[in-house]
Amino acid sequence: MAHVPVVPIGKEREAIVDQGTFDREVNRHEPLVQRLNARRAEVQAGWGPKYVDRVHEKGKLTTRERLDRLKDPGTRLYEVGTFVNYGIDFNGLESPAAGVVTAFAQIEGRWCVVIANDNTVASGAWWPKTPEKIERAQEMARRLRLPTLYLVDCSGLYLPEQSKSFAGATGAGHIFKMNSLLSAEGVPQIAGVFGDCIAGGGYMPIISDRVYMTEQAYMVIAGAALIKGAKSQHITSLDIGGPEVHVHQSGCADERVPDDETLIACLRREVARLPSSGAAFYRGGVEPMEPRHPTSELPGLIPVDHRQAYDAEEVLARLCDQSLFWEVLPSVGREMICGVGRVGGLYAGFVLNRQGLIDDPEAQTEQRPAGILYRQGIAKISTFSRACNSDGLPLIWLQDISGFDIGAEAERHGLLAYGSNLIYTNSTNETPMFTVLLRKASGAGYYAMAGLPYDPVVQLSTPISRLSVMEGRTLAIASYNSKLDDNFEIVTDDPEERAELQKKMSEVEARIDADMDPYVTARQMDTDEIIQLDELRDWLRVLVEMSYQGIGYRRVKNPRIWAMHDLDVLMNGGRA
Repeated sequence: MAHVPVVPIGKEREAIVDQGTFDREVNRHEPLVQRLNARRAEVQAGWGPKYVDRVHEKGKLTTRERLDRLKDPGTRLYEVGTFVNYGIDFNGLESPAAGVVTAFAQIEGRWCVVIANDNTVASGAWWPKTPEKIERAQEMARRLRLPTLYLVDCSGLYLPEQSKSFAGATGAGHIFKMNSLLSAEGVPQIAGVFGDCIAGGGYMPIISDRVYMTEQAYMVIAGAALIKGAKSQHITSLDIGGPEVHVHQSGCADERVPDDETLIACLRREVARLPSSGAAFYRGGVEPMEPRHPTSELPGLIPVDHRQAYDAEEVLARLCDQSLFWEVLPSVGREMICGVGRVGGLYAGFVLNRQGLIDDPEAQTEQRPAGILYRQGIAKISTFSRACNSDGLPLIWLQDISGFDIGAEAERHGLLAYGSNLIYTNSTNETPMFTVLLRKASGAGYYAMAGLPYDPVVQLSTPISRLSVMEGRTLAIASYNSKLDDNFEIVTDDPEERAELQKKMSEVEARIDADMDPYVTARQMDTDEIIQLDELRDWLRVLVEMSYQGIGYRRVKNPRIWAMHDLDVLMNGGRA
């Protein structure tokens, strides 16, 4: 029973697609990857070199320079929320990344969440969506019990847009509630105050367990300009709330340091004092191993055109260590794959959609399209999701789904009830769940497979992701159905009316297709980050490792007593 019966999966690339087809798909992905990298660079530049120079003239580091010194040498930042507010015009100004960098960073060998105001964008001000982005990062830290570091250099709300970021349920004040929840649940919080820390920015560090200030830093409810206007007092912000006040008088900060470099060294020292990661323990001496089939092949195997099928098992073979996988409940619900594999030496559960045509177990002689949820598949992934939660396995959902089966037969099969069971399961799971929108994420299928409304810790999209209720063409037909015949052709003999209907349908289709752009999704925080397909394994390795870093806050069973073994015995009679 202790044996986890993983077996090799996947084939060599040459056995899956010919060289010409592979090269053609890679070439179709390439401009999308180039666009992603160009837009990342655009966001990372903030407001540009002039504002970088302004920061340096003050003897300070830019936020991204601070982050580069904070993380362990040779490691990378895994940013989330890169494209929040992307392309939105605020009266002639933009707010790259909503003026704040949120990222997973490895510091002294421990994964942490870092929240850092971008001091090259309006002095780190909070724009519309900035509070929500900070709160989303705090929630990720809370769910994974990751130490949380605040690099504060914040001039408060961007006041011309204050109505969009101040008052709502997830407005700026909710940041401080999240500070409180993190503290109440024992998640370490460490704050470094590097400069301006005004109004809400002044509150953000206070609940942290340790607060450091540089000699240029200050924390104030109201800055010097407001004091001058309200009380006619001529006094600097440093005089009001600098380190002399808050370290030596108010006690609102713990230590003062001379400069940015020293503060960063102090933050690293504080993280080093925390318990180390439990990941090595849960690996049980098994070292991480690369897949036998390289992840770099994924762009050539997953077509850009969402109507084209591919072998979902080959995706798993390029994500799991050594391309080893245990498929659970393989004989039912064939439209879905459920199972367990190691990622970075640590076990994780996987759920993903098969593509193409599969046998119909109800008809026994017919085939039906995969990428759709039918009764057995829904029951299967619901059962598997509960087993992962019981066993403490982090659960990875790889979506490429068109939705639920529809029609009279689907209703007779009770898909509403089966779907509700799955939704209940995913809504009440405590094990960390991570969702990846590989390609299509449509309709209620997006919900059922742990889409963002069902609180995955992180949701990732790719440059070919398409998130919507339905495709643009389908929606256009539905919108003008009364004007169409059974073959969806326009019913009119009037050429002008026909031309006008064709124009309107095309406009609807184009608008919906534009809304499905992953950058629109990321801009409005309907997904956490856009990544390249060949980055996916690295992201999953990090997310899974973070799931095992903290100990004692959730159930993690050893493989001898997994509920998975019970499912295997009941379905298949077990294995030798």
